[in-house]
Amino acid sequence: MGKGPRNYSDLTIKRLYALSDNRCAFPGCPVVFTNPNNSNNFSNICHIEDAEEGGRFNPNMTDRQRASFENLILLCPNHHLETSENQKFTVDSLREMKQRHESLSISKGLTKNPSMLKNTINAISNLSLEDIIESEELNVYNPKLKLNYNSVKTNYSLIQDYKVYQGKINSLYDELERQGSIKKEKLLSNVNQIYAKIKGNYVLDSENSLEIIRLNADSILDDVFDELYGQLENSNFFEEDIILGVRLILVDAFIRCKILEEPIENDSK
Repeated sequence: MGKGPRNYSDLTIKRLYALSDNRCAFPGCPVVFTNPNNSNNFSNICHIEDAEEGGRFNPNMTDRQRASFENLILLCPNHHLETSENQKFTVDSLREMKQRHESLSISKGLTKNPSMLKNTINAISNLSLEDIIESEELNVYNPKLKLNYNSVKTNYSLIQDYKVYQGKINSLYDELERQGSIKKEKLLSNVNQIYAKIKGNYVLDSENSLEIIRLNADSILDDVFDELYGQLENSNFFEEDIILGVRLILVDAFIRCKILEEPIENDSK
């Protein structure tokens, strides 16, 4: 779409609009981006940490990170202009605004389509990656402990907020197990295989893999999403609503230690 910090991928744009509920993310804003009777689009793709020097610009970010889903928020033109006042609208406040808006969008999506999570589970479990990996059952950790152990930063609040959906996901998994289905095992195995692939791209032959994972935890989480969603989009089980469900399933898989590393007692950071 653009260059450098505005080189948004097609997947990033899809995720932004899918999680926008077709509305400006500014609290209380009534602006609807598009409607069936109007071909105009009243949305602006806005950077949380600025694309250019000044304001909320972070010199330690790469252009890829600046153009990533996690650093972008959809606003109407008026609120794009208003939020450029960086002293009033900080990075943290904009991230919170984005997160709250997207959480509401997911909640609305689940209400509109109660089968969304079930359809997402079916789609991920039906991916043909490799045979199921027989591995020991890893512990389910308090998300805060695992977030801190892996040095997750950008996705920290998101995972803490989305863990509330774990009960609903557990109920779906329990139902599948009562039916004698192995979809839960296939899903978690597929997610774990994708994580292993992404992890390998970062760690390579390093002798200190945990340090590298901690330095890149947020990018690894984002890459796992991108890889999984790409696999789903090219499968026969793809539905548009899956983009809303995938993140919830991945947060659950994170808590089950299928993504990022299992905390080791007495291992200091």
